[in-house]
Amino acid sequence: MNESNLLLAFALTLFAGLSTGIGSVMAFMSKGFNPKFLAGSLGFSAGVMIYVSLVEIFMKARTSLSGIYGEREGYYYTMLAFFGGMAIIAIIDKLVPSYENPHEPHCVEDCENETKNKKLMRMGVLSALAIGIHNFPEGLATFISAIDNPHLGISIAFAIAIHNIPEGIAVSVPIYYATKSRKKAFWYSFSSGLSEPVGALLGYFLLKQFFGPALFGIIFASVAGIMVFISLDELLPTAEKYGEHHVAIYGLVGGMVVMAVSLMLFM
Repeated sequence: MNESNLLLAFALTLFAGLSTGIGSVMAFMSKGFNPKFLAGSLGFSAGVMIYVSLVEIFMKARTSLSGIYGEREGYYYTMLAFFGGMAIIAIIDKLVPSYENPHEPHCVEDCENETKNKKLMRMGVLSALAIGIHNFPEGLATFISAIDNPHLGISIAFAIAIHNIPEGIAVSVPIYYATKSRKKAFWYSFSSGLSEPVGALLGYFLLKQFFGPALFGIIFASVAGIMVFISLDELLPTAEKYGEHHVAIYGLVGGMVVMAVSLMLFM
């Protein structure tokens, strides 16, 4: 692990987390909002995350664990960590009610029809808290990836930044309609993304003394599982919610192609 990459890793994680503020701005400019563009972007993000998880991160984890435990047992531990990462994010999703869960697709119009300000405010605040919980593993994923491989970290950071945009919308819209304050809505949305760099730093410093090839492999495999689950459970359903099925799929394939070419250029 290259310690000199720490600053870059933190900057990328901060960028990815605070991109929730972009969603807030987009919500306020909704008259010029293009749902097809968002659908394509979310599909693109899913393509990047799925491809890099299965082709790059999973293989790095397997190589690391196989070097310690042997080919067969190393693959066994990689597989367990991969599905363990999926289980972690699935449990987190399960603990958050679907109506208040930013990882469940919602339309901006759902909030416009609400008339009870207290309920709207509660929805926005709970969405911010839920985003905070979800962003912890995402922050650690970006941070650890960037420390090991800055190019890979940049790719993951941009993919997560894109998928944080609708989360920013989920927070800012209900709070804006409850308070009529763009400033307050933006602040809640923007600050909810802070959990991503906080989660990265906490995870890093708590696990730093235990870092080695075995823990590195387990974390990487878990990160791959988390990102694949997020892509299938959140990004693609939300992309279809905002736009057309084929727009989302074209974005997905485009993201995979760009990620494949990108990885090939830096081999």
